[in-house]
Amino acid sequence: MTKKPLEILFLSAEAVPFAKVGGLADVAGSLPRAIRALGHDVRLMMPRYGTIRSDQFHFEKIGEPFPIPVGPGEEYVHLISSTLDGGVPVYLLWNDLYFSSRDRVYGFEDDAQRFTIFGRAALAALHLLDWRPDVIHANDWHTGIVPTWLDTAGRRDPFYRDIATLFTIHNLAYQGIAGRLILTFAQMEYVQHLSVEQPGTVNWMAQGIAHADLVNTVSPRYAQEVLTPEMGMGLDPLLRERQDRLFGVLNGIDYERWNPATDPNIPHRFDVETLDRRAANKTALQQQARLPVQPEVPLVGMVSRLDKVKGMDLLEPVLEWLLREEAQFILLGTGQPEYHEMFERLQARFPDRMHAFLKFDDVLARRIYAGADVFLMPSAVEPCGLGQMIAMHYGCVPVVRATGGLADTVTDCTADPERGTGFAFMDYTPEACSRALGRALKVYRDKKAWRRLQRRGMAINFSWSASAQEYVKLYRRAMKVHGT
Repeated sequence: MTKKPLEILFLSAEAVPFAKVGGLADVAGSLPRAIRALGHDVRLMMPRYGTIRSDQFHFEKIGEPFPIPVGPGEEYVHLISSTLDGGVPVYLLWNDLYFSSRDRVYGFEDDAQRFTIFGRAALAALHLLDWRPDVIHANDWHTGIVPTWLDTAGRRDPFYRDIATLFTIHNLAYQGIAGRLILTFAQMEYVQHLSVEQPGTVNWMAQGIAHADLVNTVSPRYAQEVLTPEMGMGLDPLLRERQDRLFGVLNGIDYERWNPATDPNIPHRFDVETLDRRAANKTALQQQARLPVQPEVPLVGMVSRLDKVKGMDLLEPVLEWLLREEAQFILLGTGQPEYHEMFERLQARFPDRMHAFLKFDDVLARRIYAGADVFLMPSAVEPCGLGQMIAMHYGCVPVVRATGGLADTVTDCTADPERGTGFAFMDYTPEACSRALGRALKVYRDKKAWRRLQRRGMAINFSWSASAQEYVKLYRRAMKVHGT
């Protein structure tokens, strides 16, 4: 018997191509398209920030401004629509005071109020749309108010009571903590305090976890890691309470955007059958970085936020060792000033061995994936990670710390020579990272073995299609748990 197609509202604070800060935007811009391709009615809803301009996108106004219950009375919100590639409807919530006058997504003192309005408006907009989805898929703390309201006041409202919820944790480090007065602003003072919340505060990540029908993280390994005090960021007791409703679904990559055979931003396009063409990209990358053009010297690349969580505190001794070897290193990224200074210091010492591009540059990122031999990701925490998957698809062999999604996607070549796709290390130390890089450099010298490693990585299917199928299973499970 064929199951009926589902109706899903996908809530996110950011989504490509409208607004992007981090990986959440890539997920929100890709996963709904893959779910729609499976035959389901999925629609994306997000705020309209001041950076989302009408001369960049086609918008249509839906109805009149509608009131939402916040603060001492009401706030009015406009609803406009657009579409993603693939025909996914997109609804943008427009409020001059809290969203349209702001020039960025996050980082304001009133973020708690802003995303309270987003959540309350998303729920109210369903009446304007005359649409009741089977499932609301809420993402990260910015949407935690939605499953919270649906599981409390929404249970008593005939329009909302049958809507199931899935809450996805993309990054547990950001929890949306605010004073209890935010519940007064939300007109939700009935929400109970949770044991994992600090006295006098509301934690919207915790509330989302506590009230959703199902919860998931963005990789199976991370779903296990967040149950531990070391990785649970203070929410592990709550996550262990809800362990029977916690799942892990690996993110994918968008092969339309990330494809070395069609990528217009790399000098020489190639695929798994024409890997020999890839060498010309290495030459072009060495030239762009003003490094000696040495085809036989292994070139290690990184594209990363410069932050401790990404493993930056390991790297100074690692790179001092690497650059004394017969190797080159290229970094692209921005972040904490102390790491900018570290890379500038290293570059001054090894000017013909490394180059640090301390900026954001999407075109250069693609050229690193397409031209470097090794891709380094020594993360302390990595809920999923996209860089290692993109690197493998572009024939760049990853060296990663075995955590979160990195452990789920990279098979260590030393431990499993027949199926290996990269090199992994467990201990979070410079020595362990250096040893993993050393193993990679040793295999690199065996050109046939290295080519087999590249081919295995390029052959893996990291498309969103597989992830979308897993999410559809979770939607149906959430509906069953909810009783619909």
